Amino acid sequence: MLSALIETRNDEEGLARTLASLVGAAVEGVLRDVVVCDRGSTDHTLLVAEHAGCVCLANARILAGIGRAKGDWLLMLRPGARLDGDWTEAVLHHVGQAVTPARFSRAGTGLLSRILPGRRTLADGLLITKRQALSLASRGFDAETLARRVSAMPLNARIHAAPNGSAGR
Repeated sequence: MLSALIETRNDEEGLARTLASLVGAAVEGVLRDVVVCDRGSTDHTLLVAEHAGCVCLANARILAGIGRAKGDWLLMLRPGARLDGDWTEAVLHHVGQAVTPARFSRAGTGLLSRILPGRRTLADGLLITKRQALSLASRGFDAETLARRVSAMPLNARIHAAPNGSAGR
């Protein structure tokens, strides 16, 4: 059903936080796999991913990760991002009703910033079909650029954005 994709570079601590927020979805059977596309880490990022059972692609771009993902829907996240509460319910509702991409609302931001369109990035997470992601990534986009290019509906779920500097770069 759902695969998580995380593009990293020297983000071992952030990756661990993100993976911890995905455990419930894996246990429930909603999350089939997690693919980590590492862009040349020199820390223990790949070791963290391997120990968590992720598919690890060293020196890989997001296109390679999309190709390895098992799910029909992809959940793209920055390392360090944490999904809030029962986010799986909102995701399951969305994938059962729509084919359009969707984004989470950032936790800790005011109501106005959550409902007004603004510059959206991967900090908001991105739920997108594998087919749509392949189409965009085949143009050479990295995960961040892909997320900026996509118009997406809001999900009724929140994300704690990765701290500044944790962008998988």
